[in-house]
Amino acid sequence: MFKKRQIGKTKLQVSELGFGAATFGNLYHKMPEGAAEASIAKAMELGLNQFDTAPYYGFGLSERRVGNGLREYDKNDYILSTKVGRILEPCEKAEDKYGFCSPMPFEPKYDYSYDGIMRSFEHSIQRLGLSKIDILYMHDIGRVTHGDDHDALFKIAMEGGYKAMDELRSQGLVSAIGLGVNEYEVCEQAMDHGYFDCFLLAGRYTLLEQESLKTFLPRCLKENSSIILGGPYNSGILATGVRREGVVANYNYEPASQEIINTVAKIEDICQEFNVPLAAAALQFPLAHPAVVSVIPGLSSVSRVETTVAQMQHNIPSDFWLALQNAGLLALDVPVPTGIER
Repeated sequence: MFKKRQIGKTKLQVSELGFGAATFGNLYHKMPEGAAEASIAKAMELGLNQFDTAPYYGFGLSERRVGNGLREYDKNDYILSTKVGRILEPCEKAEDKYGFCSPMPFEPKYDYSYDGIMRSFEHSIQRLGLSKIDILYMHDIGRVTHGDDHDALFKIAMEGGYKAMDELRSQGLVSAIGLGVNEYEVCEQAMDHGYFDCFLLAGRYTLLEQESLKTFLPRCLKENSSIILGGPYNSGILATGVRREGVVANYNYEPASQEIINTVAKIEDICQEFNVPLAAAALQFPLAHPAVVSVIPGLSSVSRVETTVAQMQHNIPSDFWLALQNAGLLALDVPVPTGIER
């Protein structure tokens, strides 16, 4: 069983290891029938209670599969999050796109308006087939995502979308609201416009990246907003490493640069010295910061759930983290886990 940590000022208690269900939308490859429900059952058995999905994942397919997997459980035994900010519009046929193979026959359209958020929430309840959503995230708002359209969309999101989410929270229809994004800067920007209980931040506080430690994480502590860390492997490179033949090391959804490859190789050298799996270090590192309440990797099968749980429970010696700091791979003032003594 995993320790649980509190989300912001809410009563929600989430397991330190969560379940990311983007793969349930047939991300990059098709998922065998029954695999989603079996994966959720194994996760529940091993003590995970936090499950994250989104309309975008397979254009409704992930939500349907998550709902099917959780429906037999008591609603008090799990914490469910999904996202708003896109409306799924019917199209003629399902086509492989945006990385999803054989998704549902819909086209996702951005909509951060008040009405768009309310419609998205209602549609998600129907697709999930469940009576509650615990955490609602505004999905993929940010300048890197939207470029020149960011300013206009952000204004709509804060004036309309946030109002809708805040109403859902006030009415008790959701217990917490936040952003689900790849950019910490937009989280800080949004904090100037309202209170967010939590942020699902993908890839921006990892073994490879700690820039968000300068201003964003301290502000989360000050304002009592929690961070759920998604993308702990930085799109794969911190899971696969850089030494497997035939494996393309991906970083931020594309092949890694030589600079990143060299950095990961140095981390792997220290992992080998201390007999620490790279993926285990990547999973455990973010949780040392008091603003981070959980880490959510993508999980796609029973075996992946079991392997990830084992990596989270791997005993990592304190000297391992010190070695990373001494090698200049982590700053000396970066919080690190309290490991076992070697």
